[in-house]
Amino acid sequence: MANSYLFLLNQIKTFIFDVDGVMTDGKIIITASGDQQRIMNIKDGFALQFAVKQGYKIAIISGGKSEAIRDRFTKLGIHDVYLGVADKIETYKELCLTYNIKDEEVLYMGDDIPDYEVMTVVGLPACPKNSTEEIKKISTYISPYNGGDGCVRDVLEQVLKAQNKWFDPSKINDKDFTW
Repeated sequence: MANSYLFLLNQIKTFIFDVDGVMTDGKIIITASGDQQRIMNIKDGFALQFAVKQGYKIAIISGGKSEAIRDRFTKLGIHDVYLGVADKIETYKELCLTYNIKDEEVLYMGDDIPDYEVMTVVGLPACPKNSTEEIKKISTYISPYNGGDGCVRDVLEQVLKAQNKWFDPSKINDKDFTW
C-alpha cells in the first residue's frame, strides 16, 4: 500500500455512502403493489455496524425514498440517513456544518453522476468497480468489488485496519451485533 494512500486512510473519521449502486447492485425489484425492493450485502451491514461501534460517523445520502432503507440503517446504528436527496452537495455541506466535519476526514463512496460533486471535495473519494467512467476518473480508490457485492465492507475494513480498529477476537461479542 502506497504511503500517500495509507496517509489518506489514517485521516478518515467519517464515511458517507450512496445506496443504489453502492450498497446494492443498483437493481430495483418493483412489486405488484408498486413497492421498490433492494438487496443488500450482509457483510457490508456487519462492517457498517462495527465501524459505528468503533466511533466513526457514518451517513447515508441517497436519491431513493424508501423508508425501508432508513429502517435498515437505523437498526445498524446509523442515524444520519438522508433520503430523496436531489442535491447531494448541499446535504453534504449541511452534514459537515452540523457535526463540524472536515472534508479531508471524509471517505465518500458513490457510483454515478449524482455523487460527482461531493466526491470532488472529500478527502477520499471511492467507488465500486462497476461505477460509471466519470466517477472512476475522480476516485482515489476503486474497489475490486461491485456495488452490493462487498465494496462497502472493503473500504470500511481498509480504514479500520489502517487505524488499528478492525476486528480483535479478544474484544468482540456477537451478542453486540444485529445482523
